[in-house]
Amino acid sequence: MSRSAHPAGPRHGDVLPEGHYAAPPADLNDLDPRVWARTVDRDGDGVVTVGGLPVTRLAEEFGTPAYFLDEEDFRARCRAWTDAFEGADVFYAGKAFLSRAVVRWLREEGLNLDVCSGGELATALAAGMPAERIAMHGNNKSPDEIHRAVEAGVGRIVLDSYQEIVRVAHIAERLGRRQRVQIRVTVGVEAHTHEFIATAHEDQKFGLALADGQAAEAVRRVLKLDSLELVGIHSHIGSQIFDMAGFEVSARRVVGLLTEIRDEHGVELPEIDLGGGLGIAYTPEDDPREPHEIAKALRDIVSRECTAAGLAMPRLSVEPGRAIVGPTAFTLYEVGTVKELEGLRTYVSVDGGMSDNIRTALYDAEYSVALASRASTAEPVLSRVVGKHCESGDIVVRDAYLPADLAVGDLLAVPATGAYCRAMASNYNHVLRPPVVAVADGAAREIVRRETEEDLLRLDVG
Repeated sequence: MSRSAHPAGPRHGDVLPEGHYAAPPADLNDLDPRVWARTVDRDGDGVVTVGGLPVTRLAEEFGTPAYFLDEEDFRARCRAWTDAFEGADVFYAGKAFLSRAVVRWLREEGLNLDVCSGGELATALAAGMPAERIAMHGNNKSPDEIHRAVEAGVGRIVLDSYQEIVRVAHIAERLGRRQRVQIRVTVGVEAHTHEFIATAHEDQKFGLALADGQAAEAVRRVLKLDSLELVGIHSHIGSQIFDMAGFEVSARRVVGLLTEIRDEHGVELPEIDLGGGLGIAYTPEDDPREPHEIAKALRDIVSRECTAAGLAMPRLSVEPGRAIVGPTAFTLYEVGTVKELEGLRTYVSVDGGMSDNIRTALYDAEYSVALASRASTAEPVLSRVVGKHCESGDIVVRDAYLPADLAVGDLLAVPATGAYCRAMASNYNHVLRPPVVAVADGAAREIVRRETEEDLLRLDVG
C-alpha cells in the first residue's frame, strides 16, 4: 500500500523520523531541577514526591493519568516575573492552562491575565479577576465575545484586523464605552522554533504586517474612532524561544512604528507589549533564561531604541504563560504493557497518550520521563513511551532511557506538562480527560476534576 493511501492518513503510514540518541544519563533516578517542579524529590524508598506527598499515594487517591501541579512552584514563578518586571505589566497567558484556582493565584500574586476566547474570559470573571486586569486577544473574536469583553470593562482588547477595528468600535459605541485597545503587528521576525508556533513572520494569520503598511493604516483608522483609545502596539514573535535576538529585532521595529506614529499624528503611544513565548526546559539540554535576565534584556533594548528615536520610554508588557505554568506540573501514568523489540527499542504503553498530551504528535515536542514509583539500579534501555490510542503517532516521549526492569504497574512521570497539555486535551477515542491536582504543603486537591462517562453522555443528546 502506498503511503498516500494509508487508511490512517499519510502521517501515520510511516515510522516517525529517528533522532540522534544521546548517551544514557549516569543515574536514571536523578531528577534534574531544571526540568522538574521545585518541590519534586525522591523519598528514602526512591518514590518521587511532590509537596512532600509520594506519587504512589497520589495515584491511589486520584488515579492515573493525572496532572499534578506544584502550587508553591507556580506562585514562586509568578513572584519572580512580577519582581523582575517591576514597573511593567505581566499578563499571564491563560491559553497555557487556565482554571478558577489558577485565576485566584494570579490575582493574589499580582499578575494580570491574557484571555483569547469567551470561555477563558468567563473563567477569569467567575474567579474574580478584576476586568481592568484582563486583556482580550484573538484573531477572530466573535461579536458576542467582544460585547462581553467591552461590557465587563476589560483593560485592553488587542486588535488583529481591519474588520475587528470596526467591530470593536461599533460595539463600544453602542455600549457607551471608550475601549482601550492595542494593535497587534507582525514585525517580520521568525523565531527559531517550530513552523507552527512561529507567529511574527508575515505569512500567517495573526496581526497586521509592518512591511506592507497594514499596521500604519490600522493606526490611522483607530485614531479616527472616538469609541476606541489606542494605548499601544503589541508584538509576539513565537513560542519556546531561548534566544533574545528575535526580541531585539522586534523591539527595534515596533519602536520604529511608534516613531512613525509620533511624526504623522503627533501622538506618543504609552505602551509596548512584546508578548511571551519564552522557553522552558523540557529536557536537561534546554537552557531557558531567568525572568530577571529577560527583563533586563527587554528594558535595555527598548530604552536604547527609544532614546535613539527621541521617544519617551513606554510602559512594557510581557505575556508569560508556559514560562510560569509549564515547569510546575508533571503527568503521572501507569505502565500497561512493555514490548521489547530486539535491536531497536522497548515500547512502553501507558494509560494516557495524545488525548492528554498532543504536543509530541503536533509539534515533535521532546519530553523527559522518569520511573516514579520506585528507584532502580537496572541498566538503561532505549525506550519509547506511547499512549493507548489507535494511532501510530500516539507518542508521549519519543526517545528516552528507562530501566531494564520496568514492569507493568510501574508509575512513570513526565515533567514540564503544565502548559498546553490539559489546555489542549481531547476526548479522542472517547477517553476521559485527566484531572489537575494541586499539591502544596503536604495536601492535594483537585482543581479540575477527572471527567466521567456521564460527562460524555450528557453532551451526546442524539
